[in-house]
Amino acid sequence: MIKLRLKRFGKKREASFRLVACNSTSRRDGRPLQELGYYNPRTKETRLDAEALRERLSQGAQPTDVVRTLLEKGGLIEKKVRPAEVVGKAKQALKREADAKQAAKDAAEAKAAAAEAEQPAGDDAASAEG
Repeated sequence: MIKLRLKRFGKKREASFRLVACNSTSRRDGRPLQELGYYNPRTKETRLDAEALRERLSQGAQPTDVVRTLLEKGGLIEKKVRPAEVVGKAKQALKREADAKQAAKDAAEAKAAAAEAEQPAGDDAASAEG
């Protein structure tokens, strides 16, 4: 199977990537079948060979997740919401709601404790006078 993936090059800690088509079993920096573009994550510069990419995609090449997002930003493929993304966002929303409820409950308990702490002090003062 042919994969569209990023091939790393550049200096240490200053990586740049070439977008390449290669066999799925080949190494990350091995010899590609074809170079299809360039991506620099530091400057966000992206150059894509649109015609060659369309041809490879029509042949059934599978892009990796990062390459898919680059192609979506470049307008070469339609943005598609993945099931894992939907599930993850739903879990995050539930967690936020639970955290908000817990924070409200903690605040109410703290307020009640503060009011209770003030009340006995007032009762002692009243009993001392009487």
